[in-house]
Amino acid sequence: MKIIIAIDSFKGCLRSTEAGMAAAKGIKDAIKDADIQILTVSDGGEGYREAFCDAVDGNSIEVPTRDPLMRPITAQYMLKDKLAVIEMAEASGLTLLSEKERNPMRTTSYGTGLLIADAVKRGAKHIIIGLGGSATSDAGMGMLKALIDTFAPHGNWNSIEELDDVKFTIASDVKNPLCGKYGAAAVFGPQKGATPEMVKLLDERARKFAEISASHFGYDKQNEEGAGAAGGLGYALMQYLHADCKPGIELLLETLRFDELTQDADLVITGEGAADRQTLMGKLPIGILHHAGQAKVWLIAGKISDHQELLQAGFNQVACINPPGIILEEAMKPEIATKNIRNMVREMIKTKFLTDEDIASKPRE
Repeated sequence: MKIIIAIDSFKGCLRSTEAGMAAAKGIKDAIKDADIQILTVSDGGEGYREAFCDAVDGNSIEVPTRDPLMRPITAQYMLKDKLAVIEMAEASGLTLLSEKERNPMRTTSYGTGLLIADAVKRGAKHIIIGLGGSATSDAGMGMLKALIDTFAPHGNWNSIEELDDVKFTIASDVKNPLCGKYGAAAVFGPQKGATPEMVKLLDERARKFAEISASHFGYDKQNEEGAGAAGGLGYALMQYLHADCKPGIELLLETLRFDELTQDADLVITGEGAADRQTLMGKLPIGILHHAGQAKVWLIAGKISDHQELLQAGFNQVACINPPGIILEEAMKPEIATKNIRNMVREMIKTKFLTDEDIASKPRE
């Protein structure tokens, strides 16, 4: 019996590999001879670099950079031959700031630019950048400034030659434009600490930057899908570096050759911290479902909403790992989450796998 485990991180609690190992223990409790394969996965946010490191046996490169407030830190990115994978949150992420420090009028993507520059100097020719979890709303101006400081110290963007033969790919499921009602500042600014007045100022700043850039280049990417990702970093990557934008999970699954892995699988177990109808809008579990072939697909999460919609989407089982009444603080403890994943998967395997209770007879579209 072949079972593939591909669970996203439970943010602030368990990494993808930790959640996967807990599920594997639950399977082994029920079926000792099961053939289990644990995949480290991410949809472009937390854990994306680690997922690619495992997928291609890449190297984690640690370099000095700057955090969102320009304080010196070290951060890592993945390098394998000519491929680099950068998780922008490692240098410019919200988790690097305390709640009091969150202020997108001050935060910058400069540190992410330094990671890109280092990868280019080490010979990377294809750079994938995961855009989840940013603390910034600077339309990528900080990132561009870091590249100018590195490759064109006299300040002329057009004089940079080192980036000419480098391909950039954005890993993100965000489809928002740069500006306006659905733009980076309006939609994502408040969670980064922006007040209503800040949102207006950030949106105006981004719009002016896009107008100047469009005048310079003769084209305008501010309304492209994904331009509003990571506080507008998506826009800068598309406008200045001609980046493509693809769902992060699709890029990873292609690299893993996931479709091939699932051809003879009996079951795929996926999951995330909280699952609801938003899960169906390009998040990791729906990507797993669409590439699982004929295997049954189970979805587990720390919190479940819209249960029926998730089943109707094609998941054969949808289950919350936490017992009723557990308080959030308790559920978020890594040791508790690990135990609950193991227990839930064990019971699901015992009672639902290949039984009449399993909804697996319903074909997926």
